[in-house]
Amino acid sequence: MTPDAPAAATADRIARQREVWLLAATLLVAVAGLIYELIAATLSSYLLGDSVRQFSLVIGVFLAAMGLGAWLSRFVGNALGGFIWAQIGLGVLGGFMAPLLYFSYAAIGVVEGPLYAALIAVGALSGMEIPLIARVLKQIGAPAFRFENVLSVDYIGALVASILFPTLILPHLGLMAASLAFGVMNLLVAGLSLWIFRAEAPRAARPVWACALLAACLALWQSERMVSAAEAQLYEDDIILTEQSPWQRITVTRFRDRVRLYLDGSIQFDTMDEYRYHEALVHPAMGLVERPRRVLILGGGDGLAAREVLRHAPPLETVQPVTVPGSEGGQTVQPVTLSGSEGGQTVHEITLVDLDGAVTTLFRDHPELSALNGHSLRDPRVTILNMDAWKFAETPGPVYDVIIADLPDPKSLALSKLYSREFYAMLMEHLAPRGVLVVQSGSPLYARDAYWSVVRTLRATRNPQSPDRPLSVYPYHIFLPSFGDWGFSLVTQSPLAGATPDLPPNLRYLTPDTWAAAQAFGPDEGETSAEINTLRSHALVGYYNAGWDRWFR
Repeated sequence: MTPDAPAAATADRIARQREVWLLAATLLVAVAGLIYELIAATLSSYLLGDSVRQFSLVIGVFLAAMGLGAWLSRFVGNALGGFIWAQIGLGVLGGFMAPLLYFSYAAIGVVEGPLYAALIAVGALSGMEIPLIARVLKQIGAPAFRFENVLSVDYIGALVASILFPTLILPHLGLMAASLAFGVMNLLVAGLSLWIFRAEAPRAARPVWACALLAACLALWQSERMVSAAEAQLYEDDIILTEQSPWQRITVTRFRDRVRLYLDGSIQFDTMDEYRYHEALVHPAMGLVERPRRVLILGGGDGLAAREVLRHAPPLETVQPVTVPGSEGGQTVQPVTLSGSEGGQTVHEITLVDLDGAVTTLFRDHPELSALNGHSLRDPRVTILNMDAWKFAETPGPVYDVIIADLPDPKSLALSKLYSREFYAMLMEHLAPRGVLVVQSGSPLYARDAYWSVVRTLRATRNPQSPDRPLSVYPYHIFLPSFGDWGFSLVTQSPLAGATPDLPPNLRYLTPDTWAAAQAFGPDEGETSAEINTLRSHALVGYYNAGWDRWFR
């Protein structure tokens, strides 16, 4: 063995260690880059609405910025130094992107400018990474270096990120903490690179890296407080509960005895007037069926529609225990009385299908929120299924006397399909021949074409009992202080011929007179020639977003 052999072996071992690290770094930065892209797209949908448009724009801008970064990397003389500085930049810009957007929107109501500036900067830095890593690998003389190996690791990282984001990262971290956590990860990549390449790495990067890492770690530690501070600016009332489910951000606010529910920043109900909405949604349909025994509710995870349906159920004086957190960390058991009430008292089975189990669990188990729905979700006659309404509708199963479609507004393609002719055709197969379907249909004032598109889509849906005759559709609307003018659609397979609903006593809003008035539309709300909504056209999304943008943007 020559005297130089040990030195050569050591150099070879170091080169291999550096090669392994650079490939591992490629995987980590690929995960972080896609996570930043998904955070930006989710936040823009959350704050700006129209998820299809926002995701499309975010992906397009981010990829274009990555292309710009890849081109700019040729002007970086020191590839290793450029990679380390890129990681520090990503740790700061990517890590603090979500806090920046949250506070910008909360403080001044502006998000588009900061969003796309951050996207371009983060995308450009992300685009530099792979070319710079490839150059470093060549410079260290990686014996098995092939550029396609770097790309393969990069693509695997993207796959890992796309799987982890909806399943683990978003539900358990939330958007702000996730942004900061992956900023810390980029900074750790920079730190390890500074140590592994300590002889060649730029010394000036070390103090900047240390300060950036300290700031990111402190922000991550305080991320929950930062979320609370940002959301306190977004909502006019005190926030009593907020959590991130796999599907949406759930926020409950209170002012005195007034409680409001928000999902992804959009109000779902206000206890000051929710009774108007739920009485109008439920009781006309229930009252037009002679003896409704089985009821299906799609959506309505807050249990308020189920509360109204139970007015048509026999009394149930069953006391069931409810376990709630005690004042000193123990558990206190309190009784809850479940009761039916005054109306026709024929309902014996309610199936509630809601995608988000976090919402139904919250409104079933939280003592204060459960009280709002009369503890309806704890009633033994109510079966809760946490699944997609489309999946439920396409599965052959029982028929129902009343189907209540209390689904979110059709602001995206994913929601628009639940207002399509194809979806309604599947629902009609679950409706008894003399049953009634009711659909919350949006505002005939703010989104006039969208409302009438829903009505016309229902009319165009096949009648399973009489294929040669269209379904009978009865549009109606009411005024809600929280939402404005709001519309619904009643659907039957046979004409009602002037029938009036048999309403239960002691309703707070709905009477025979208000029901008659609800069926009249003013000239500025009357029927339009809107297209029907199908899976092929999705005309409803455009009508909905154009209508609301016209009034409020």
